[in-house]
Amino acid sequence: MTNKTIAFIGAGNMATSIMGGLIEHGWPKDRIFASCQTQESARKCSDQLGIHTSTSNLEAAEKAEIVVLAVKPQKMRAVLTELAPVLQAQKPFIISVAAGIRLDSLDVWSGGGLPIVRSMPNTPSLLHCGATGLFANPRVTDELKAIANEIFSPIGILHWLDKEEQVDTITALSGSGPAYFFLMMEAMAEAGVRLGLDHETAERFSLQTALGAANMAVQSDVDAAELRRRVTSPGGTTERALKTFRQEGFEAVVYKAVKAAKERGAELAEQLAD
Repeated sequence: MTNKTIAFIGAGNMATSIMGGLIEHGWPKDRIFASCQTQESARKCSDQLGIHTSTSNLEAAEKAEIVVLAVKPQKMRAVLTELAPVLQAQKPFIISVAAGIRLDSLDVWSGGGLPIVRSMPNTPSLLHCGATGLFANPRVTDELKAIANEIFSPIGILHWLDKEEQVDTITALSGSGPAYFFLMMEAMAEAGVRLGLDHETAERFSLQTALGAANMAVQSDVDAAELRRRVTSPGGTTERALKTFRQEGFEAVVYKAVKAAKERGAELAEQLAD
């Protein structure tokens, strides 16, 4: 684990999860700084993690070798405009966890010429079982990529993308993805209720089935399609259910939903760049 000084601009749930993962994996607490919106939130963050906190973005970033931008996308331009003189003086490695902000915008707002990584972690990262897509500008060296790996690997899996447009796909697939599974679990529980179960029982079995299926997929050496085939007996109940899904266009609906999310992500990125 590196001993570089890292500053988190913004200390919300995602930033706190990342900082917690770093500390668990040996990043020195005295090398972690965070800026918070209020004195109260700064105190709570300091008490919880044992790190340096401040209500000043400039104070948090002024000595940092790595700056993690974890503010809301709508605030990113203003925050980077304020930080630009410090960033240009310090020349840190910048990592953004803000959805929808493209590298060219981050580059311009920070004053230009800095190594920047755009990341897309999803909400299960809060439980350290997430997935993060990353894309780097040409100034990011292999050494800096290794540091980014250290930062994100404690909260789940990660993958470096070849093209920035793939970030929109990762956002649609993984960033929004938990909601798709929540909807499926809701629908299964509702089906159970309509078919005679009480709500609590239907919900418990829906959630546990989702958890069990996910664990089977993660721990298996075969893909989801093969697992599906293995649990589908010819002429059985599962086969009948899957046939109904397909007759109703299940795969097509999933594709259309993910595609719509990707298109919306691209639209929002354009709006935030204006």
